[in-house]
Amino acid sequence: MTSTEPELATRVHREVVDVHGVPASALVVEAVRPRAVIVALHGGATNSVYFDHPGHPGLSLLRTAATAGFTAVALDRPGYGSSAGHETRLGTPQRRTDFAFTAVDTLLKDRDSGLGVFVWAHSAGCELAVRMACDPRGADLLGVELAGMGRTHHPHMLAAMEEWRRDPGRIRPNLRGVLWDPPHAYPPDVHGGRGIGATSPSYEGRREQWQEEFARLAGRVPVPVHITLAEYEQVWLNGPEGLADLASVFTRAPRLVLHEQAGAGHNTSVSRTALAYHLRVLAFVEECALGVPALPAERRHLDG
Repeated sequence: MTSTEPELATRVHREVVDVHGVPASALVVEAVRPRAVIVALHGGATNSVYFDHPGHPGLSLLRTAATAGFTAVALDRPGYGSSAGHETRLGTPQRRTDFAFTAVDTLLKDRDSGLGVFVWAHSAGCELAVRMACDPRGADLLGVELAGMGRTHHPHMLAAMEEWRRDPGRIRPNLRGVLWDPPHAYPPDVHGGRGIGATSPSYEGRREQWQEEFARLAGRVPVPVHITLAEYEQVWLNGPEGLADLASVFTRAPRLVLHEQAGAGHNTSVSRTALAYHLRVLAFVEECALGVPALPAERRHLDG
């Protein structure tokens, strides 16, 4: 019997490329004849392993994407992985955007990109994804997925931030809680970020103006956008109100799809329902690769 499983050229492996003297690392899995390429951007306090959690292949975006016929590249964002310690050369948003574009171009230089490149981001990684998408070099992207981000903080997050302001020297159990609650949303050995933690670069603590800038940049994104908020999201306002708030700023996107992921916490790609989440967004990637236009219901989001 002939297998119908897509053939992979490689298993998930780590690659390091040079970006103007700064090493850029990534986890890569390559399909032989890829439909397209997915570039995944992790959030804060983790790295590319977020998309390929050790010991949990069923949660892995990289493995699921490759099985569906997509080459996948989980890039260690600037200041993470091999570029940790090079923050002084990556100190501005423009430098970090340039770093990401050059790293991706170098990683894909000798690879078949299929129908194009799609950027998939989580939490703090969404800033870089939005900057890439509204950069002139991002005009040819197939689309973007933005998960675990928002414009208004969830009440639980506001309470945790206020507690920390009163006593900044303490360990922040409530802040950890909003990132990883409820425990039942994650496998026991994943809950709390075990196995995927990393030190955040210093620039990630200086993002005071990002919310205002985000609204301006989002209005310039010219490619299809998929937005996911988890059912149990506690960092950002979630549910229909949070999704609608995010949708309101992507005024130029030709297609906008909003999704609430059942059973997931903030860290959607390592939640118990990660496979369901990944398959849903991979369907959107396929539609973007085929140039599927917005449905009437999606147009209502775009038209206000």
